Amino acid sequence: MSVVVKPPIQPSYSIEKKLSHQIALLVTITLAVIGVLIYCAAHMLMERKQSTEMQKKISTIESIIKEAVAEGGFAQLAKTAEMMAPRRPGTRLDVSKADGTLIYRDPQTASFTLSKHTRSERFSVDLTRYQIGVLNGTFTIDVEDDEHLMDDFFWALISTPILGGALVWVLTAWRVRRELRPLHALANQTKRISPQHLDARLALPVLSEELAPWVNQFNALMDRLQNAIEQLEAFNADVAHELRTPLAALMGNTEVALARERPVEELRETMIVSLEQVRDLSSMVNDMLFLSGADRGALARRGEPTRICHIAKQVVEFHEFALEDAGLTAEVHGTAVASVDAPLLQRALSNLIGNATRFGERGTAVRVLIEEATPSEIQLIVENRGEAIDAATLPRLFDRFFRVDCARCDSESHHGLGLAIVSAIARMHGGKPLASSENGVTRIGLTLQVAA
Repeated sequence: MSVVVKPPIQPSYSIEKKLSHQIALLVTITLAVIGVLIYCAAHMLMERKQSTEMQKKISTIESIIKEAVAEGGFAQLAKTAEMMAPRRPGTRLDVSKADGTLIYRDPQTASFTLSKHTRSERFSVDLTRYQIGVLNGTFTIDVEDDEHLMDDFFWALISTPILGGALVWVLTAWRVRRELRPLHALANQTKRISPQHLDARLALPVLSEELAPWVNQFNALMDRLQNAIEQLEAFNADVAHELRTPLAALMGNTEVALARERPVEELRETMIVSLEQVRDLSSMVNDMLFLSGADRGALARRGEPTRICHIAKQVVEFHEFALEDAGLTAEVHGTAVASVDAPLLQRALSNLIGNATRFGERGTAVRVLIEEATPSEIQLIVENRGEAIDAATLPRLFDRFFRVDCARCDSESHHGLGLAIVSAIARMHGGKPLASSENGVTRIGLTLQVAA
C-alpha cells in the first residue's frame, strides 16, 4: 500500500497581522467615539460661555440705556452709546423704538466690522416709568476666535485616534511578535523530532498557561507514539525470531527430502512433518493478527447475560484428556452472571487451563475461580500447584513470545502468545490480566468489566 504524502497546509492568515489590525481598529474607533463625546461636551461648554458673556453685556447695556434715558432722553442715549462703543470691540448694537424708529446703530467702521461667525440676541428695555414705553435692541458679538478654537480642537481630536491607532498597531505588532516567539520555538523543536529522535520533547524555559495544555498533550502523544513504535519494533523482532526456527526447519526438511531419491513413505512422513510446521506457523500468524486487532482498540462483542461457570465447564471438558494425561483434575467455583463475548472468553480460559496443565504438579487440581470483585467487575482465575514463578518474572508473563522457562516449555507447539492473548481479551472486555505465585500456588487470570 502506497503512502500518500500530503502537501503542507498553507496558512490562510497571520495571527500577528490580524491581531494587530483588529486591536488598532478597536483603539481607533474607541478614541474616535471618545473624541466625538469630548467635542460635543466642549461645544456645549463654548455655547454656555458665549451665552453667559452675552447676557452679562446685554445686562450692562440695559443699565446704560436706562441711565441715559433718565438723564436726557433719546439724545443722551445716542450720545452715551456712541461714547461707549469703542469699549466693546467686536460687537454691534442696534436700538430702536417699539414702532421700529431707529435710535442708535453702530457706525460701519473697521472696528465694528464683524466676521461671518457671529452670535446675535434680541432684547427689550422697559421704560414705561419714563413715559417712553419699550425699546428694542439687537446685540451681536463676533465669535470667530471661538470658532477657530473649536476647529483646531476638532482636528486635534480627529488626529488623535488616527495617530493613536497607528501607534497601537506598531506597538501591538511588536508585542505580539515577541509573545509568539515561544510558538516559533515549539515549531523549530518539532522539526527536530524524527524516527531517529523519537525521545525529543517540547519544552520552554517559561511555559504560559495557554500553551501548557498543548505542550503537555503533544508530549503525551509523543510518549504514546514512541511506546507504540518501540512495541512494534520489538514485536517485529520477536516475530522474525520466532518464525526463523520453524521456517529453517521446514526448509531443511524439504532440502533433505529433495537431496536424493526417497521412498514414497519417507516423503509422506516428511510432508506430514512439514504440514504440522505450516499449521504452527498459521496458528502463530492468526494469533498475531488477533493481537494486532486488539492493539488497534477492538472491543468484545458482548452477548446476552450468561453464567460464566457454564463457559468454564465447557472449556474444562475440552481439556479433559490433556488433564488426565498430566495427572490433574479440574474444578470450577463461582456462579457470576455477565454479558461477555463467549468465544473470546472460551479462548482466554482455554489458554489459561492449557498453561496450568503444562506446569501443574501431578496429582493436584486445576481450579477455575469465578468471583465478583466489585459490582462492576468479575475476576476469572485459573489456579494450579507447581513450581513457583519468580516475582520479577510475573510482570512479563503477558508479554508476547515470553516463556518462563524455555528448558521446560514445549517450544515446538507453544510459541509464547497464549497469555498475551489472555491480556488482549481482558482489555477488550475493559479489564486487565492478573498473575501471582507464592507458596507453590500460581494464580493467573483476568478481570472483566460488567457491561451496563
